[in-house]
Amino acid sequence: MLAPGGPSPALSCGAVVVAFVLLQSVCVAVTYLYFTSELKQLQDTYSKSGIACLTGEEIGNSIQNLDEIESEDREADPCWQVKWHLGKLIKKMMSKSYEENISAINAERTLALSHTDRQQPRGPIHRVAAHLTGSNNRRSSLSTRLDLLPRRGIGHKINWESSRKTHSFLYNVELRNGELVIPQTGFYYIYSQIYFRFRENENEDSDLLGQIRNPKQLVQYIYRLTNYPEPILLMKSARTSCWSKKAEYGLYSTYQGGVFQLKREDRIFVSVSNSDLVDMDKEASFFGAFMI
Repeated sequence: MLAPGGPSPALSCGAVVVAFVLLQSVCVAVTYLYFTSELKQLQDTYSKSGIACLTGEEIGNSIQNLDEIESEDREADPCWQVKWHLGKLIKKMMSKSYEENISAINAERTLALSHTDRQQPRGPIHRVAAHLTGSNNRRSSLSTRLDLLPRRGIGHKINWESSRKTHSFLYNVELRNGELVIPQTGFYYIYSQIYFRFRENENEDSDLLGQIRNPKQLVQYIYRLTNYPEPILLMKSARTSCWSKKAEYGLYSTYQGGVFQLKREDRIFVSVSNSDLVDMDKEASFFGAFMI
């Protein structure tokens, strides 16, 4: 039974304790919610600030003016570290990519130029052709024996004639000391024919005719001169003559032709053996070349 006159002191003390605990719990809950909200706001703020360092409109100018940024007060800009490292990384990657591309382009260009030098003529392509004939002056047509000169080939070199009185002509090519000077690199068809004539001397002793009619080797050479010290033999045509003792004279001709790749400033010429048998008839002995 309750004592008359109001609640007991124990009940009053318990009610006060319960109210205090409830009030303390409410304060803790409110404080937790408040600080959680503040922390979230701070986290969002710092996250947005960090992203703004990379997505701001001024990031391009910051990377381009990286040297100027370094000279400014770094502590005044919280994004300086991010911008500085990002700018350095981008510049390094761009420089490496540029060097690799330039190296690849230079290598391709060098390969293309070397291939062009080997296969294509320098400058514009022009028609090149020449046809040379023998000269009526036989002594001027046959030069000194080549094998007596060091590194000049075999036989006697022929000095050809280019004159309007004959069928000969030179078109974009030069004739120098009986040699055709090639004006540009390319493929050329080279041809030559030499006319050999042997006439018996009526005053010769009959005992010598047998020796005179002995077979003779008639050889025609076409040489190419380059920077190499010795001439290069391109073609050789040969035959052995033999005619009847009753014949007054013997006539022979040798012809040869072929396609060769020549370089600019190369020279080509013709030499023969038994030059004493060569007949420089302009219609029978000739030499020429043309670019194909």
